[in-house]
Amino acid sequence: MRLSRFVFALALLTVLAAPQAQAQFRGEDEQPGYVPNQDEEQLDPKWEKTVVFYRTTEAPGTIIVNTHERFLYVVQGGGRALRYGIGVGRDGFQWQGLVRITKKQEWPDWTPPPEMIQRQPYLPRWMAGGPGNPLGARALYLGNTVYRIHGTNMPQTIGTKVSSGCFRLTNPDVSDLYDRVPVGTKVIILQGPQV
Repeated sequence: MRLSRFVFALALLTVLAAPQAQAQFRGEDEQPGYVPNQDEEQLDPKWEKTVVFYRTTEAPGTIIVNTHERFLYVVQGGGRALRYGIGVGRDGFQWQGLVRITKKQEWPDWTPPPEMIQRQPYLPRWMAGGPGNPLGARALYLGNTVYRIHGTNMPQTIGTKVSSGCFRLTNPDVSDLYDRVPVGTKVIILQGPQV
């Protein structure tokens, strides 16, 4: 009797862990329902929000995303910018361009696009906003694209190339950014090293 309970428990754990194991095996990072612990919320100091010297001719308030450096900058003027560590698109999913923030949402629901479902069929078709949602605490929608600047339930992915093209920040950082920039903000996405 004890052996059969053990086998049942082992089988149950295997089934429950399957989506996470599949995600890690395939190199995908979305883990719906996962809620990070306090230790995972601690970033390497390199990726923490900070004010830096930053040369640009862009107006204060402009967001500049540098996918190569894995930083998002909010131009402050006077040769300075507020810099946030971000997670960016993995190889084959990076892009560049000029867009504007068209919508902002707190604790957004998540509907993975069909292309993502095709790559990761175990993902839910829809998920309500909340701490375990891969979009995190806030989302800023970029133009008419499927891409967003958003939070994450996987803070350990900040500073890595993991997403399907979105830009992710920790939940405290994306909440801070959300409060700083309005709908209509200009967003410049740069790809590759800047000269």
